[in-house]
Amino acid sequence: MHMDLSIVIVNYNVKYFLEQCLHSVKKAMEGLETEVFVVDNNSVDGSCSHIRERFPWVKLIENRENVGFSKANNQAIRAASGKYVLLLNPDTVVEEDTFRKCFRFMETHDDAGALGVKMIDGSGHFLPESKRAFPTPWVAFYKIFGLSRLFPRSKKFGKYHLGYLPGDASSKIEVLAGAFMFLRRETLDKVGLLDEDYFMYGEDIDLSYRIIMGGYNNYYFPEAIIIHYKGESTKKGSLNYVLVFYNAMIIFARKHFSTRNARYYTLVINLAIYLRASMAVTRRFVKKIYRQVVDAGIIYAGFLAGLPIWESYKFNAENYYPEAFMHYVVPGYILVWILSAYYSGGYDKPLKLWKYFRGILVGTFTILVVYALLPESLRFSRALILLGTLWTLIATGGLRWLLHLFGTADYQLDLNRKKRIVIVGEKQEADRVTRVLEKTQVKPEIIGYVSPEPDYQEPYLGSVDQIEEITRIHKLDEILFCAANISSRRIIKIMTRLTGLAVNYKIAPPESLSIIGSNSINTSGELYTIHFNSIGKAANLRSKRLFDIIASLVLILFFPFWAFFVHHPLRAVSRLFRSLVGKRTIVGYYNGTTADTLTLPKLRKGILHPAVALKDKDADQETLEKLNVIYAKDYKPATDLQILLKGFRQLGARDH
Repeated sequence: MHMDLSIVIVNYNVKYFLEQCLHSVKKAMEGLETEVFVVDNNSVDGSCSHIRERFPWVKLIENRENVGFSKANNQAIRAASGKYVLLLNPDTVVEEDTFRKCFRFMETHDDAGALGVKMIDGSGHFLPESKRAFPTPWVAFYKIFGLSRLFPRSKKFGKYHLGYLPGDASSKIEVLAGAFMFLRRETLDKVGLLDEDYFMYGEDIDLSYRIIMGGYNNYYFPEAIIIHYKGESTKKGSLNYVLVFYNAMIIFARKHFSTRNARYYTLVINLAIYLRASMAVTRRFVKKIYRQVVDAGIIYAGFLAGLPIWESYKFNAENYYPEAFMHYVVPGYILVWILSAYYSGGYDKPLKLWKYFRGILVGTFTILVVYALLPESLRFSRALILLGTLWTLIATGGLRWLLHLFGTADYQLDLNRKKRIVIVGEKQEADRVTRVLEKTQVKPEIIGYVSPEPDYQEPYLGSVDQIEEITRIHKLDEILFCAANISSRRIIKIMTRLTGLAVNYKIAPPESLSIIGSNSINTSGELYTIHFNSIGKAANLRSKRLFDIIASLVLILFFPFWAFFVHHPLRAVSRLFRSLVGKRTIVGYYNGTTADTLTLPKLRKGILHPAVALKDKDADQETLEKLNVIYAKDYKPATDLQILLKGFRQLGARDH
């Protein structure tokens, strides 16, 4: 049977975004004979079972390896029977009439080989990659070195994103975005499918180029608008993204430019790779440690300024302490304080002052304990340790508060302020979404419900037509739309209308336990799901590592006292040394021959596992795997301690 439209979605570990995308696709299929393919590139987040259960009308292709974007799309295109083929990203939401509008446009424009639409991000802002030009050497040069950003509307410098073309008028363009490519099948048959030399990125540029070389035109069609949660499948600030993206540009140049131009282009691109890669690594490194460096500088400056005052007050002398005190001892104190604050969660965002202060105080206790064990010649002053602690708490704590007041993003404090949210939807669905929201990691303050219809009564605050006024009066942080009660088209219109307000948006698909949105063009899609204290959280991984270090160190030091109570003590102490240096962990998953741990957060190989405390040594496989899930879902260091105590005699047992 021939279809009007075949939709192809390639998925890789974005189950909840795919779920929302398919809900919007289902609504938009009305009026056209449509088939939908999802090609899964070996996801480990349960995407395939989720699709089979929730979307049985989808034609699912399951790959046993990640074959890349181009090859996965081609698999479905070859099986498709539509007059038109749509390549669609899973992190998108389409309007109810998007497909019909695109279909009509293509039917009335015989010269159109392919079509792209207007894309907005999760905050309602226009995405400039909705229309682009070919990355010729000069266009690429202006883009790479920032001239296109400085002069976005220039026909010369701003050509990469065609900033001089109006965003609300249809026009012929050169490059379509791979997130939404509405293709004529006849065109694909003539110019060929996606080039599988491109693993990810560049294939949209290559296909767009071949379409134009084949005698067709590519169109930008802003009458249809979609949400694109930019960057969910790939993190665009990563070094891997820089390498893959620019190498795709080199492949394109070698294929389609003259040898001479390709040589120059490759030179520029390689220069860009080194430049952008070094910037990405530097930015990531600086962003990761700069707050610790600032704290260390403030603490050291306090000692530097305060030491002469203390020497004069206490000893009535200058340079009473040796130079080694400021060169080695004070940096040692600072290192202990910073590490202790880090492992206490004092640098996790949003910042929690109590966690930071707790870390500093634990660090002080550690310093004082070590101080008491040192010989007299190495004990400089307990008073300076305590004064240094006081200075650290006041100065670095004060800096956090001050920068929080100034709105500095990396210094926002968690003051237990609840997000002010309204839910747009009918009461029954809004109640369901409220229950989901209350179980997530968000601290919601539900201001009230907003009716999706003009006529409303209690308990609604007002109708969706009054949403701008409601947002201003109630000083909302977030508007949450129930997709079951309000169309994607209306959601998109509201988002584009309210772009001037500092409010975020989320969409709750029907019958789903996920709520999805995005706060800015520079962030990936934001996801609220039922909250578990997952072992994969950064804070829990740090706590687990700290437990491994302390437990391993204590057990190694007291080896003579327990060696006779453990099977194979030498093997046990060898494993503890490996745990101490980070090669293993005290407690890991049960990894029997058929145990499935692929869907769980990754851990190092464990010396013990959650099943060691079972009295039934012949527990079935399902029970053992459930124990893995329970352990990963709700982690506490106390659990590791409990497993260690119960399984202590098995520290040297053969690996499970």
